[in-house]
Amino acid sequence: MQCDVCGEKDASVFLTQIVEGKMQKVNLCEACSKAKGVNDPTGFALADLLLGLGAAQQLEKSPTTAKCPVCGFTQADFKKTGRLGCSECYTTFADGLAGMLANMHKGTTHVGKAPGDRAHRRELTAKMKSLQATLDEAVATEKYEEAATLRDAIRKLETELAS
Repeated sequence: MQCDVCGEKDASVFLTQIVEGKMQKVNLCEACSKAKGVNDPTGFALADLLLGLGAAQQLEKSPTTAKCPVCGFTQADFKKTGRLGCSECYTTFADGLAGMLANMHKGTTHVGKAPGDRAHRRELTAKMKSLQATLDEAVATEKYEEAATLRDAIRKLETELAS
């Protein structure tokens, strides 16, 4: 099996991590494992394990001298801890973070957790607000046929929410 980083040498270090129920395997040759700090737990790139090598390498494309102006966190600090220092770090390291967050989570927008019925009601309420805004616009522009269709859709949603 070849190294996932250099793709040239045989892998001798095999790492496995389960993130979000998905198993991620990383195979490294001895030279690449040393370069990634696998032999030194304090220098080990936790982001590589958690997010996959491709995502971490994407972060490395940004200048390594980048430093958060608020907390002083560097990219190297992030690689060591797997965490950012403050909210401003998201802006400072934005170029590489989008891909890493997409790999780490199901998406890049936090939606929170809610019981099934509550989540469904929240979705219906948001859809109803959207339809109401479209209805208001249709009435303002005197598109009455479209407004009637929207009104019926809103009533149907109201009935569904009431049940």
